[in-house]
Amino acid sequence: MTTQLALGPEWLKPDVIIEWLGPWALLGLAAIIFAECGLLLGFFLPGDSLLFTAGLFVAAAAGGGPGIQTPLWLVCVILVAAAFAGNVVGYWIGRKAGPAIFDKPKSRLFKPAHVAKTQEFFDKYGNRAIVLGRFVPIVRTFITVMAGVGKMETKRYFTYSLIGGVAWAAGVTILGYFLGQFAFVRENIELMLILIVLVSVLPIIIEIVRARRHKPVAENHHDPDATVQLPVVRPDQRPPHRY
Repeated sequence: MTTQLALGPEWLKPDVIIEWLGPWALLGLAAIIFAECGLLLGFFLPGDSLLFTAGLFVAAAAGGGPGIQTPLWLVCVILVAAAFAGNVVGYWIGRKAGPAIFDKPKSRLFKPAHVAKTQEFFDKYGNRAIVLGRFVPIVRTFITVMAGVGKMETKRYFTYSLIGGVAWAAGVTILGYFLGQFAFVRENIELMLILIVLVSVLPIIIEIVRARRHKPVAENHHDPDATVQLPVVRPDQRPPHRY
């Protein structure tokens, strides 16, 4: 497999990571996915591209070449479990440590107003935010902690976190596995990774556009063409004449 574009530092390239991990590639991938989904320090890790490339390596090994010597279904199960476990840890970090961290009124980032906004956000977009947030780099790292900070219902969060984990971790890996059958994809990995990043941002863009279209009109909006209707007084309500 060859690449033609320069995408980020060498040590963050998915193929470099997997090749460096060698026989421990699957365990290393699970650890990285866990960190990106649950630990705030993992926001810079290449989750989408790493899953896609993992699928390519599984396909290469299935075809008799070098790669990840593990069945595709088992790879998906392990990565989904890592993504879900990361979200569980991130949620409880936010739930337990969040109030202390965000109880800083003078801080620009950590202040109570952000917690209130987070609770309002999850009340409005909660279920979709958890699932779609999986596909958005950086967002998937922080949204799980913020769900804990906002004290989102545990059962509700874990349910949609699992749905999102299956769609993301298994879905992107399977996509890489089947697209890896094509020579163009194998020879242009980084181009594919750029496309994945662009596609990953689409859900959040769609949500922003939808939110703006459905934004309610302010109640105090002034209509310059509006006419003022004067009250009608009946004859029997007129005051008596004075002579």
